[in-house]
Amino acid sequence: MTTTQPQSYRLDDETLKKQPEDVFDLLDKLGEGSYGAVHKASHKTTGQVFAVKIVAVDTDLQEIIKEISIMQQCDSDHVVKYFGSYFKLSDLWIVMEYCGGGSVADIMRLRRKPMEVEHIQIVVSDVLQGLTYLHSQRKIHRDIKAGNILLSDEGHAKLADFGVAGQLSDSMAKRNTVIGTPYWMAPEVIQEVGYDEKADIWSVGITCIEMAEGRPPHADIHPMRAIFMIPTHAPPTLRSPSAWPSAFNAFLSSCLVKAPASRRAASDLQQHEFVTSAPSSRALLLRVIHETQEIIAERGRYPAEDSSANDGGDDDAQPAGVDDATIIKNDSLQPVDSSTVVVRDDIDIDTACGTMVVNEASDGEDDADTMKQGSAHASYKPAFLAHFEQQEQAQPTETNEPGIVKHEVVELTETEIVERIARLDEEMERELGELRQLYQAKRDPITKAIEAKRAAVSQ
Repeated sequence: MTTTQPQSYRLDDETLKKQPEDVFDLLDKLGEGSYGAVHKASHKTTGQVFAVKIVAVDTDLQEIIKEISIMQQCDSDHVVKYFGSYFKLSDLWIVMEYCGGGSVADIMRLRRKPMEVEHIQIVVSDVLQGLTYLHSQRKIHRDIKAGNILLSDEGHAKLADFGVAGQLSDSMAKRNTVIGTPYWMAPEVIQEVGYDEKADIWSVGITCIEMAEGRPPHADIHPMRAIFMIPTHAPPTLRSPSAWPSAFNAFLSSCLVKAPASRRAASDLQQHEFVTSAPSSRALLLRVIHETQEIIAERGRYPAEDSSANDGGDDDAQPAGVDDATIIKNDSLQPVDSSTVVVRDDIDIDTACGTMVVNEASDGEDDADTMKQGSAHASYKPAFLAHFEQQEQAQPTETNEPGIVKHEVVELTETEIVERIARLDEEMERELGELRQLYQAKRDPITKAIEAKRAAVSQ
């Protein structure tokens, strides 16, 4: 019988000197995390079970080292533990705590339904404890979502996947790097105006909606359009607020405040009525975990019918994994693009920067905690634009041959096609307007600075 490792467990120096395949048996693949695949692994000698992330060294090694460094520094029951690392040929094996309950996203995907309010309360209570700890250590997770919240066999939620986590130094109050997963991003992260740990609180609110409805807000639209909408539209709410407890709606309102300074801290939100009224017993959550484990035992981690959740049954669609958003069957929705954005266009990274990944220079400092400020390109492009351009370039180009029309459109009536064109025109005008507003917001400070310089010269 295999057992999960105790939280105080550490791999000894002698074990860490061996080849990883001499220490562990890889069992099944759990999914994809940031930068690498995650496997369930059994310790050959003790039978204890671990999670092992295998990362190709030709990926961004600096980011991998940062992830390990952040995990090493963390000591919380609500943050996934790190036990050691191995190099094998061109791969790095990162040995971590195994959470047998899987991710919250996995549970919703396999059960094919969202979480109930009591489940959300228990999960959020643990997440806030984990964030309170991280924020007290001046760390920002930056990628809170259901796919990055893992559940232990005992029904405790833990924050995982620190591939994009960041550290705030004492000399720096905010960061500017565009990083995270689009639908869960806080407005200030998208706008590149600087952000702090309050960005995680916004993501908690979005994750609550994801758990309640199976998908985050804006999941039915292209992530590029969502990125323009999040800073300019009102904060999202549940689709049917009256169907949920008033305390839940109030909690979401506390998280989803567009002004970061008005957003409540994780430690403060632990005292919110929605959190304090969470069931004291883990029985409800354990029941869901056991149900999910039975589904995995019977049908596998990625049942074949999961592909039916993809609108149109795209043969190229990949199964949702550890780092994927929940896919709840809904004929009107496309699968959520939950890839994590990690964009740093003009950064010169000091090779010894440790856990710091910062796109903001600090005055008079040039050390391991500070990023050097790169010169801005003459024609400014928001960082997230480059990310999506790269994604689209990597995708196969659709054929434009005459007479070939998407099957979905062919099935529509002429009236429906005309209505669809009209809606597309309206959407285009709205999106162009939003783009002009963002452009103007970027342009105004520059033109004012030029005018001020000219005025000073003419005096």
